[in-house]
Amino acid sequence: MRFLSVVFLFLCLAGCHRAVQDNEAVRQGVLDHLVKAGFNVEGMDIGITDVRFNGTQADATVSMKPKGNAAAGMAMKYHLEQQGKQWVVKGRQDAGGAPHGGGAVPVAPPAGAENPHGGAGKMPSPEDLPPTGQKK
Repeated sequence: MRFLSVVFLFLCLAGCHRAVQDNEAVRQGVLDHLVKAGFNVEGMDIGITDVRFNGTQADATVSMKPKGNAAAGMAMKYHLEQQGKQWVVKGRQDAGGAPHGGGAVPVAPPAGAENPHGGAGKMPSPEDLPPTGQKK
C-alpha cells in the first residue's frame, strides 16, 4: 500500500511539471500581451492558426483582423513561455524586420518593370522642383 502511495505521489508531481499544451491558454496569453500593449482586442477577431509546443516554450501563429472586415488582417508569430499555469509572450519571432511583420521591401523595381507608384521611375533633382513659399 505504501508503495502505491509513493507511485501515485510521483505521478502527481510529474504531471505538475509538464507544460499545459492548450491552444486556448496560448490564445489567452497573446490576448493579455496585446491588452498590455494598448490594443483594442474587443474590436478585433484574434485566432490561433498554429501552435508548436516544446516543453514550457511555444511558438504561435496568430491571425488578427478588425471585426466585421474579412478582407483586412495580418498574421504575427509569437514566442511564449509557460509561467505557472499561464502562457506569457516573450517576443515576436518576426521582430526586427518590417514593422508589420512582412518581409523586406524592395528599394527599386527590377530593371524594365513598371513603377508601381506611377511616374517616371526616378526622383527629380532638387533644382527641378518649384520653389517653396516662405511662411510669414
